[in-house]
Amino acid sequence: MINTLNPLIFTKSKKNRQGFKLPEVEFQDIELNEFIPDNFLRKKNPNLPELTEFQVVRHYTNLSVKNHHVDKDFYPLGSCTMKYNPKINDYIAGLPGFSLLHPNQPLESVQGALKLYYELERMLIEITGFKAVSLQPSAGSQGEMVGLLLMKAYHRKKKNKDKSIIIIPETAHGTNPASVIMSGYQVRQVKSDNRGRVDIEHLNELVDDSVAGMMLTQPNTLGLFEDHIEKITSIIHSVDGLMYMDGANLNALVGIVKPDDMGFDIMHINLHKTFSTPHGGGGPGSGPVGVNEKLVDFLPFPTVEYDKKNKNYFLHYNKDSIGRIHSFFGNFGILVRAYVYILSLGNKGLKEVSTNAVLNANYLKYLLKDHYDVPFSDGTLHEFVISAVKQKKKGYKALVIAKKILDYGFHSPTVYFPINVEESIMIEPTETESRETIEKFADTLIQINKSIDMDDESLLEAPLNTPVRKLNETKANRELNVRWKDEVQS
Repeated sequence: MINTLNPLIFTKSKKNRQGFKLPEVEFQDIELNEFIPDNFLRKKNPNLPELTEFQVVRHYTNLSVKNHHVDKDFYPLGSCTMKYNPKINDYIAGLPGFSLLHPNQPLESVQGALKLYYELERMLIEITGFKAVSLQPSAGSQGEMVGLLLMKAYHRKKKNKDKSIIIIPETAHGTNPASVIMSGYQVRQVKSDNRGRVDIEHLNELVDDSVAGMMLTQPNTLGLFEDHIEKITSIIHSVDGLMYMDGANLNALVGIVKPDDMGFDIMHINLHKTFSTPHGGGGPGSGPVGVNEKLVDFLPFPTVEYDKKNKNYFLHYNKDSIGRIHSFFGNFGILVRAYVYILSLGNKGLKEVSTNAVLNANYLKYLLKDHYDVPFSDGTLHEFVISAVKQKKKGYKALVIAKKILDYGFHSPTVYFPINVEESIMIEPTETESRETIEKFADTLIQINKSIDMDDESLLEAPLNTPVRKLNETKANRELNVRWKDEVQS
């Protein structure tokens, strides 16, 4: 524990300063090594900082606002849908009836939780049009892995022995090819056409009997709807391949079009993107997987079912299932938050979320189009990509612009992705943000561009107003050190 203390707190320490006092306890005839092995006992007192209670409170409160987060200000991270997380979601997830449950409780004592699972599945089924949904995957990346395992189970059952290839577009999220390789398949990449969509002619060249399926983000990572989707799905289905939809951009479609209607067989749903649950940050996320009737029997077990006769919820274990992919039933607290969000908005509200996300993206793109190159701008939905090629020619690349944005109190958008746009800056405002915030952000990018026109070399040193200044990223990558060590203790 000592080695995880923030080192800055030691600079505030003064000898004999007290924050609390423990009651005196007399240890009579107790030998600690009776309970703790001698090699684990301290030989000297720990080097702990000596502070008052309010110093500790102020220290960690100040630290908490140094990191940027969506509660603090605009977070336009393209393709990650960093929308505001309503606090009612957290409040309800924290109610004792939810937060104090134990997964090993008897089923009769957790009927409310099982009902929530069951109803959330029904909601996601209605939104996607699929036949069934599993809530077990704890992230979109794990959802991808589950989807590919479902593909394997399907082809194994049909004795499709030669299926070894998954097709992905050049604009695919980085987790897509990683999931393909981890699941034992091989990647075959399809090019984009001059409109930024899948090149149908190239796709036809790639497809043969070895193709197990295709992973496609809809809309794609340029923020464009794949308007030839029915043709794409028919090409893949013609060789008994399966269509997988990466659900990262579902926020543009909810209430407007259903993935099942477009011909997809499988998709993962990022609850932390579309349905306002917190992004995991390495911790709890949620990436439920939906499937059509072809794949229902292969979904992870157990599934929650409802017995209408006895009016109770129970767990079902399917013999063809790929098995359990998460301890117990998924990240329950995250699922509660998504359930609250969907109930709060209803069908009409969810559709307004998507239409407002599209409106905000198009308005922001309009404000920037005269100052930055906007490739593939025809048909923008919830996000768009600008290019800093003009600025790079003057000596200021996309990374410089992204660093300078931090000085204005905003988080930077995604840069250098997708890779088929040179000096790409990928922006997703979401439906959350007001017109005033969007205009302020646009003014920020316009002002940065004016500074570039004036050859303001201070941009190269940005950020200048953040708690941590510009870092040597090459050195950080080559000499990664994320652990602070107390030199006195060592």
